[in-house]
Amino acid sequence: MTNTATRTAPAPRLGPRALNRATLARQLLLHRAPAPTTSAYDAVQHLLGLQAQNVKPPYYALAARLEGFASEQLSTLMADRAVVRIVTLRSTIHTHTAEDCLTLRPLVQPARERELNQFRKGLVGVDLDRLAALARELVEAEPRTLKQLREALLVEWPDADPFALGLAARCRLPLVQVTPRGLWGRSGQVALTTAEHWLGRSAEPAPAPETVVRRYLAAFGPASVKDMQTWAGLTRLREAFERLRPELLTFRDDSGVELFDLPDAPRPDPDTPAPPRLLPEFDNLLLSHADRTRVVLPDTKGRNWQGNQAYRTFLVDGFLAGLWKLDDDVLTLQPFGRLTRGQREELVEEAGRTLTVLHGDGTYDIRFGTVAQ
Repeated sequence: MTNTATRTAPAPRLGPRALNRATLARQLLLHRAPAPTTSAYDAVQHLLGLQAQNVKPPYYALAARLEGFASEQLSTLMADRAVVRIVTLRSTIHTHTAEDCLTLRPLVQPARERELNQFRKGLVGVDLDRLAALARELVEAEPRTLKQLREALLVEWPDADPFALGLAARCRLPLVQVTPRGLWGRSGQVALTTAEHWLGRSAEPAPAPETVVRRYLAAFGPASVKDMQTWAGLTRLREAFERLRPELLTFRDDSGVELFDLPDAPRPDPDTPAPPRLLPEFDNLLLSHADRTRVVLPDTKGRNWQGNQAYRTFLVDGFLAGLWKLDDDVLTLQPFGRLTRGQREELVEEAGRTLTVLHGDGTYDIRFGTVAQ
């Protein structure tokens, strides 16, 4: 008897190089996005923000991704309040468009509430609703440093832990860093006010998870549910993926993990050449997947970190291949392994381009060094 039941074809497999090239294409790292087709604002929006623990990383991130980028493009957006610096994804500072600031922060608010639970011992007797109202009043009267905010809150709750008071304000309120913090070459100390006050408009409702899933896949896919949860610092996103399943493609990685993707998203040939790129510390490319083997091969895992400190990195053939640093007028490239002569030449050319784009007012020496053990 013939079994006529329809069998579901197995999902196609995507190996590390296929995932690498697809992700690089989404991240504008396989080919720099041309100007003026893609502006700095467009890139920040497409990438759902740029990791910004320090001031310079967003500038280096865009220099690696955009043709014709200049530092004043991002500085102008920040000065005009079209983009802002705020704690969002993974409880870290990101540079977001104003629109994403007002919607993504509400999306991740449950994670900020969970973070606050870790500091309850220092907040005994503190009315958190009252704290949020008072902190809002303080920072909207004038931008405050975190130290100033803590001191003002201690007047109300003298027995509380000052650190916990500041963190509670940051978790409960969408606090943005006001300029000149974040401007290239003009950065000052961190002073905070609310996003609503700084942008002159109310926060938006959190977007439907499905909307953010689509945007995440456009910038980081193909990806698993766990990948997106790692990127966002959220849990329980499986249901959103399942609701979208009819409109998405599915694949499997080499470990059999199910990956989702947008049907019309780029998935270049795995043998597509990938030019070298210099990336800042904490670049989103290296932080936005649970499984990072699409960019970080097993023999380089953990080599771009020491404790909580991340180093500036560079890619060769699309994968993490070393560290770089800029000291005064010397840029040092520190490969993890042996590079071919051609790879070294291309890397030096890319380093020179980075210096010209962001440090074009001086003469620099580009050298190769070794990674400190």
